[in-house]
Amino acid sequence: MLSYQDVVTIRLGFLTTAATEWDNMAGGFEDLEALYKGKVESVANDGTWVGVSAGAASSRFSDTRKQFADAQTEARAIASLLRDAYQQFSELIGHVKELVEQVRGDEMSVNSQGEAVYDFGKLTPMRHDEDYPKYVSQAKDAEAAWTKKIKDAVQAVDDADQGVKLALHEAAGVKSWFERLRDPLGLNHGFNGSAVGDIEVYEAREAKRYADQLLDGEKLDGEDLKEWQRLMRDNSDDKVFGQTYLDSLGPENTLKLANKIDDLAYFDDTKHKNAYLQINGGLSDSLATATQVPDFKGANGKHLRFGTQAYNEAFNAWTKTDDARFYNKWRQELREHGDDKYDLKAAGDKIAMAKGQDQQIRGYQSLATLMQQGRGYSPQFVADVTDDMIAMEKKDPDIWDLHGHFNGKDGDGWFANDPVDGTLEVMSRNPEGAAGYLDPGTAAGKERFDYLLGNGDGSRDWNVTNTTEWHGNVEVTTSDVEDTDSRKGLGDALTAAATGVDPSSQSGPQSLTSHTVANNRVFVHALDVLSGQGDDMPASLRDDMAKIMTSHGDKVYPVMSTIGANPDDALGGLDPKQVMEITKQVSRSEHSYGLLHEGMNYHMVNDFHNPDRAPEDTLNSAGHAVGFMEEARYNALKGDQHDYTWDKAWSYHASGALLNFIPGVGDIAQRGADVVTTAWIMDEQQHQADKLTSDSQQTYSTRQHQLNALARQWYTVNADWASDHPGYSYDQGIYDQIAAAANDGNDHADGFSGDQ
Repeated sequence: MLSYQDVVTIRLGFLTTAATEWDNMAGGFEDLEALYKGKVESVANDGTWVGVSAGAASSRFSDTRKQFADAQTEARAIASLLRDAYQQFSELIGHVKELVEQVRGDEMSVNSQGEAVYDFGKLTPMRHDEDYPKYVSQAKDAEAAWTKKIKDAVQAVDDADQGVKLALHEAAGVKSWFERLRDPLGLNHGFNGSAVGDIEVYEAREAKRYADQLLDGEKLDGEDLKEWQRLMRDNSDDKVFGQTYLDSLGPENTLKLANKIDDLAYFDDTKHKNAYLQINGGLSDSLATATQVPDFKGANGKHLRFGTQAYNEAFNAWTKTDDARFYNKWRQELREHGDDKYDLKAAGDKIAMAKGQDQQIRGYQSLATLMQQGRGYSPQFVADVTDDMIAMEKKDPDIWDLHGHFNGKDGDGWFANDPVDGTLEVMSRNPEGAAGYLDPGTAAGKERFDYLLGNGDGSRDWNVTNTTEWHGNVEVTTSDVEDTDSRKGLGDALTAAATGVDPSSQSGPQSLTSHTVANNRVFVHALDVLSGQGDDMPASLRDDMAKIMTSHGDKVYPVMSTIGANPDDALGGLDPKQVMEITKQVSRSEHSYGLLHEGMNYHMVNDFHNPDRAPEDTLNSAGHAVGFMEEARYNALKGDQHDYTWDKAWSYHASGALLNFIPGVGDIAQRGADVVTTAWIMDEQQHQADKLTSDSQQTYSTRQHQLNALARQWYTVNADWASDHPGYSYDQGIYDQIAAAANDGNDHADGFSGDQ
């Protein structure tokens, strides 16, 4: 493997020099071919030489001239490969050097092994600080993070180097050791007339060779697995590689290959599980790359958003071009094989399998499982295959039904037994795509939304598993039920569509500044549909609705915080009764309630900093919103448990992850909200310990820590104003004000969902 020093000291100019020489060589062979044809081959073909010897000579001369032609092809292919290599190495090595500069910008150095090194002497002045261990730990973490980035970048150069070596050997017809042993004199060696000048084509052919071995039932040794991993790791984002590789396999064999790899990873050869999963991940990435749809631009040069009429027109026009050949072919063949049955031992009912009763999965279940392992799918492809799955299940609602349970990280949760939910999870990784797919402002979007969310007749049947159970050795037929992770993909897609944020992102707070029109439409329609379901709203969507309401807090918070609002009046475009009902449903789950309450804390504190609002109004609004949520909490739990608490100890931990979903929260408001959330958790812990019955308590009694923390945060912003207004003193007045507002909010909320 190349070392860091190899990468940063290598000189690439020799590659272009060599490429020029190979082109010159091709020109020389071209001249020789012309000379040979005119001076040698013509002797056997000009009619003066006849007979058997003339025929034999003509054949030999023709073969020799073909070698001159093949030599040109080979030389030009090698020249092209060298230039391709130069381009790849320039970009990859440039990335390594850019990382080194970034490390230096982070006040570190990089040693000769490519490791980031921090000068811990800079922390010496802080050694008596109580946070000194934290500073040291942060510096070490930064070292490790930068070192890994550099290592990965060096690995990418080495991967490319191995690919170049493979391509050059194949183009030049370099034989293996075994082939050379069988032909020691090289009598069967000639120039390669079929050589091509694209590294990725050779790598795709090599990857196909490994795939064929598995499909033929052969086993791969450790070295073959490593090389296959490298091929997929190095090329999964290359369109030439992806389309060459997948074209050679075809959709049906791709599904069979994905199943075979999953069988090896989860069932037959688990000791190499990570290798197989990386290969399948690369296969999935290749499919994503191969099916990419262009980024369409309007007449003004601006990006066309997925799902809009302008986008649809551009896409429909593109499907009629040669560039769309692969896309159209694959979608059509996936339709043909989507309901076909395939073997997958790893996803079988283990008890049934022990009795020799194997079950088979459907093609679309294989596809969804494969897609979930990849990244970078275009919204159009995900939408198309999801629509195709829905069209198929509408004809046969039981088409995805299987024996067994398919949920949990340690079980069979990796398998997308519900392929529609599986592709919805993939869709959620591109929020624009999710919004375009579920946008109720379009006829297609509303039809999908209502079908998936359960609005009206013809809603989706989410019971897709457990058609039988085993009691010992007895198979008992039962009705279909939902998996425990049912609607996981739908919840993610709904969250992405309504907020504009990928709910699976691990990159920390995202730069969300505002919602699109489509985001707003999805939110309002979700509020309408799910509130209408009341206690039948799926429990699996509670967390998602908490995040969505937090994200749209600019509309939700005014409803929660407006004292004396008529329950029949829409505030900011929202129906207060719907807001109360969703708040109630969210509050039926401890974690969901925690998410929503933490999210509203950010909006309360952010409102304190709003210069367009009267200070006394922002304090009263915060208290009123707390009372509103406490009323919703009470109504949520009064029918579930007599003490109006959850059935387990309070375990919610403030995470700050909700900041991803809130547009425009400043650092000051964030820090203030963190303080309030900590105080609120103290109230919850006390609430659990005392088993307080909420119907005999005023809001202030159960929310005292939170309300007092809010009052103090308000005072830090409005101290000057408070000093000129009696009744808002720091020692008592602000606490009395917010307490009264909270109790009023609780009382007024009974107009939305019943008297506490």
